[in-house]
Amino acid sequence: MHIVFLDADTIGKDVTFNSIESLGNLKIYSATLAHETAERIKTADIVITNKVPIGKAEMDSAPSLKLICVAATGTNNINLEYAEEKGIAVKNAAGYSTESVVQTTFANILSLLNSTAYFDQYVKSGAYSTSMIFTHYGQTFWELAGKRFGIIGMGNIGKRVAEVATAFGAEVVYYSTSGKNVNIFLPYPLLGLDELLRTCDIVSIHAPLNEQTKNLITLKKLKLMKQEAIIANMGRGGIINEKDLAKAIDENLLGGAAIDVFEQEPIPANHPFLSVKNKAKFQFTPHLAWGSIEARKRLIALTAKNIEDFLSQ
Repeated sequence: MHIVFLDADTIGKDVTFNSIESLGNLKIYSATLAHETAERIKTADIVITNKVPIGKAEMDSAPSLKLICVAATGTNNINLEYAEEKGIAVKNAAGYSTESVVQTTFANILSLLNSTAYFDQYVKSGAYSTSMIFTHYGQTFWELAGKRFGIIGMGNIGKRVAEVATAFGAEVVYYSTSGKNVNIFLPYPLLGLDELLRTCDIVSIHAPLNEQTKNLITLKKLKLMKQEAIIANMGRGGIINEKDLAKAIDENLLGGAAIDVFEQEPIPANHPFLSVKNKAKFQFTPHLAWGSIEARKRLIALTAKNIEDFLSQ
């Protein structure tokens, strides 16, 4: 089997692909531009992609193609209808990143609640060494215990975030973007979106980007939130209107925002997030919440299993 991995650098250089190499002749590309895809997969039996799109033209260029493995959960970069028409199987990986996303969610939220960056810099600057007292209250920080913690998107990740928030002593409520988690038993109150935004101290988004969630949170919605509230987006870029969020932060309408995902990735140099005045109110990570070393190893193992299962059929 001729296996082509189109964008291996998205998985990182600290992960090996031995389990996939054992299943065929593996050709690895660090990254692939759109105009390079067709040429690189023209003799492939199996293609692995994380973010590289594979559409009609790419599939037509690869007459031997039998399987597309998406090294991710989402398959929106694949023309699924045309793959089915061509008899090309498409396999994704699910569940590998839950703990990584949950940990990053709380790392970012707690960093904002605790003003971690400020206090770290206070000590490193030498200012603490000149203090007349043993402590310093240059910034206020808050406890998570007792706060109302709202979750938008109560899938597997959202449910795990809810468990951890509860362990911290927070009161968890949620809003279902799909409506699928409305009539099932969950030990948390289901709220409408406006009520959740108005009453929560922390709002954490763990939803996919679709017709129901695109531009879900606009300036109008952000104005419903408490002035000290924190909003986190660990789902998909485009759920929060980014220009509106930058405006809300600079107008001190919110206590802070933790963002891991962006509408355009990487973000352009003129992105409104990069020009806000209240930079300390933002906590950014470059779409890495999913990518702990353990999660990426699980992802490769699941991808190898998908190939192995396909070959055994």
